[in-house]
Amino acid sequence: MDRRTLWKLLQHYGVPQKIVNTIRNSYDGLQCKVVHGGQLTDAFQVRTGVRQGRLLSPFLFLLVVDWIMRTSTYEGKHGIQWTAQNQLDDLDFSDDLALLSHTHEQMQTKTASVAAVSASVNLNIHKGKTKVLKFKAENSNPITLDGETLQDVESFTYLGSIVDEQGGPDADVRAKIGKARVAFLQLKNIWNSKQLSTNTKVRIFNMNVKVVRLYGAETWRTTTTTVKEVQVFINSCLPKILNIHWPDTTSNSLLWERTNQLPAEEEIRKRRWKWIGHTLRK
Repeated sequence: MDRRTLWKLLQHYGVPQKIVNTIRNSYDGLQCKVVHGGQLTDAFQVRTGVRQGRLLSPFLFLLVVDWIMRTSTYEGKHGIQWTAQNQLDDLDFSDDLALLSHTHEQMQTKTASVAAVSASVNLNIHKGKTKVLKFKAENSNPITLDGETLQDVESFTYLGSIVDEQGGPDADVRAKIGKARVAFLQLKNIWNSKQLSTNTKVRIFNMNVKVVRLYGAETWRTTTTTVKEVQVFINSCLPKILNIHWPDTTSNSLLWERTNQLPAEEEIRKRRWKWIGHTLRK
């Protein structure tokens, strides 16, 4: 990332010149050493990018990404209709960008535009990591970037959640079940321990298994089947935590009471409202 462009963007976004100068001065004469073959190299100048491990660095990088997206999409409405008045052009988290468009032509235009604006600040799109997901698309032609065809996929993982061409949460829910089951089995010694209290085991379950199972649930399009799958998994774990083994049985309501668990549907609903509140505060 070109630093001269970064200083200009800080001014463009209204950062006072005094603060811009202070930030710029902290980068003057910046040097770096690396360890290669067990040996520390001589210091060399670093003239691009932001400083690693500094609190300000993520903000500076995100400012550049924000400018790229604003500049590359301002000329035309190439997003998807979000509300009657608004379109959703893209989803951004750091440098993980998901471009959204209704048509092949719009997506091709947007992809080329984002690439061109990114190149102007010495940032490049990694073609090998860029995937194209089509949903009921009439045009089967590929999306290209600099003459290279980008890979079409039926699903991909974005920020830890699976997005697929069906548009629902089913694939993500199934994947989370598998990951949560692995996490639960890895803690088998915890559940079998006679030294740990039930309260401690439940806390470990909530922090290491349940969070895996419900990761991203705030954005799920929940159905009766989805909620049931979540509940069945949780219900299957609780007897093992309480050391209840067949043929002994107990009701689900008693399991929830003894482990202080909410029904899955209520748990997802609470997470969703909490996430909405957090988003609105932003």
